[in-house]
Amino acid sequence: MREILGRLGRRRRLLSRRDDRGPELLSAAVTFATEWQWPVLPGVAADPQGRARCGCPDPECTVPGAHPFDPGLLAATTDERMVRWWWSNRPTAPIILATGGTAPCAVSLPAAAAARALTALDRSGMRLGPVVASPTRWAVLVRPYTMEQLGELLYAKDFVPGSLRFHGEGGYIALPPSETGQGAIRWERAPLPGSASPWVPDVEAVVDAVVEALTRTGVSAPEI
Repeated sequence: MREILGRLGRRRRLLSRRDDRGPELLSAAVTFATEWQWPVLPGVAADPQGRARCGCPDPECTVPGAHPFDPGLLAATTDERMVRWWWSNRPTAPIILATGGTAPCAVSLPAAAAARALTALDRSGMRLGPVVASPTRWAVLVRPYTMEQLGELLYAKDFVPGSLRFHGEGGYIALPPSETGQGAIRWERAPLPGSASPWVPDVEAVVDAVVEALTRTGVSAPEI
C-alpha cells in the first residue's frame, strides 16, 4: 500500500508540474501572436501513456506532440481571442508556429551538428537571430522565402548536407516553452527582450554559412 501511495503521489506531483506550465505557454503564445505577429496554433499532445508516442492516430509518428492535428495548420492565427481560447481549453498544448508567409521560416539540422556549426559561425562573426532547440534538432529562424528562392539557392550549391531541413510556406516548428514527446523545446539563442518582432537573417546567409561551417569543420551530420 505504501508503494502504491508513493507512486500516486509522484504522479500527482508530475501532473501538477505539467499543469503549472499552462500560464507560461499561454503567455508565450499570446506574445508570439499579438506582439510578434507570428501565426500559431496548438499542437497535438504527446500520449500521456507514453511520452515518446504521439496523441495523433499515427502509431509511427516521428514528431510526437510537435505537430498540428486538430485544428489543422491552416487554422494558425495571430488573433488574441482565438489564441487565448485555445490555450484556456488546452493549457499544456505545444505551441506550433506556421512558418512562411509573413512569419519566419527556419533551417534545421541535427542537434550535435548544429552546436558545432553555431560555434563556427560565432567565430566567423556571423549574426544569427533566434535559434530553437529540441533534443534532436535545432532550427535557425530566417526571413520568409519562396520555394523558387530556395530552389535557386540550393541549385547554385555544389553540395548541401542532406540532414538540412527547410521549414517554409506550409511548414511548421514547435516553439518554446513547449513540451513534446521528444522533450522540451527551448531557446538556444533567445530573442532579445522587447515587444518588437525579433530580427532574423536572410536564408541565403544562413545556408551559405551553415554549409561552409559543416564542410570546413568536417562535420558529417546524420541523415535524420
